[in-house]
Amino acid sequence: MGRINFDLQELQAFVAVAERSSFKQAAEDLFLSQPALSRRIEKLEEMLGVKLFERTTRRVQLTNIGRVFLSNVRTALDELEGAILNMSDLAAHRTGIVTLACVPSAVHYFLPDVLKGFTERFPKIRVRIFDESAQDVLNLILAGEADFGINFAGAEDPEIDFLPIYKESYVLAMRHDHALAKRKKLSWKETASERYISVSKSSGNRSLIDNALAGVEKHPVIFYEVNHVAGILALVEAGMGVAAVPRLSLPKYMDATLVGIPLVNPSIHRTLGLISKRGRIMPPAARTLFDMLVQSSKTDKSVQPK
Repeated sequence: MGRINFDLQELQAFVAVAERSSFKQAAEDLFLSQPALSRRIEKLEEMLGVKLFERTTRRVQLTNIGRVFLSNVRTALDELEGAILNMSDLAAHRTGIVTLACVPSAVHYFLPDVLKGFTERFPKIRVRIFDESAQDVLNLILAGEADFGINFAGAEDPEIDFLPIYKESYVLAMRHDHALAKRKKLSWKETASERYISVSKSSGNRSLIDNALAGVEKHPVIFYEVNHVAGILALVEAGMGVAAVPRLSLPKYMDATLVGIPLVNPSIHRTLGLISKRGRIMPPAARTLFDMLVQSSKTDKSVQPK
């Protein structure tokens, strides 16, 4: 095999276009002209002998080969950057980068205080956070693109080590001025006449609820479907209806607008855990952050049910 002849600028140009889905915006980010950026991409494609992007007058998107190459390039650039940063003190893991994948609710409830303490100990270590859906988080761990994750999916996967850190219940989110807002708990049957807002059927949350309610006589009727819990809560806040959501999906410091009432008969729970790829040795800095999250989950009362 002949020697591969390209430089970092071409790889950086490729990543910039892939992330922006635009030659114009990527060129602005890199302080290049569009023709100069295009030449870098063309040179890279010519060297690889493959087409990395599908280009039309309206959009730019990665080809299937381009998506695979992007994952590999990101990993390679991270490792190269980490090697450069860590030359003098790798053993002490005082510099470098930690990549963490987690469901969005975990960002609010588990990360801020731990990251603050981690940064105070290791101010030169950077942390990259992928806040994605449960399935995307699992895929990032399995692909080796994140050091570890916080997720409620993966416990049954033979390639995943799953360490439970929190068991959360589902609550009914509603406005504070709703007729049921003062209740201590609500059965699903009592709320069957409410206008429900839900995530789509492809969501793990929706599947969990549908399976749990399979034997319930009266089912809630879904009037609105959205793709993300943030959209659900926006509609609830606007007075469009109520929604069954995991407790951690509600804002950590709720104002007077929304309340979450525990749902019973049946009670539905899910377990959040720290996940990592089985058999993979975590880099020292990632292991330190992982251990700090474990310790925090044992002592932090702010994530305990009220």
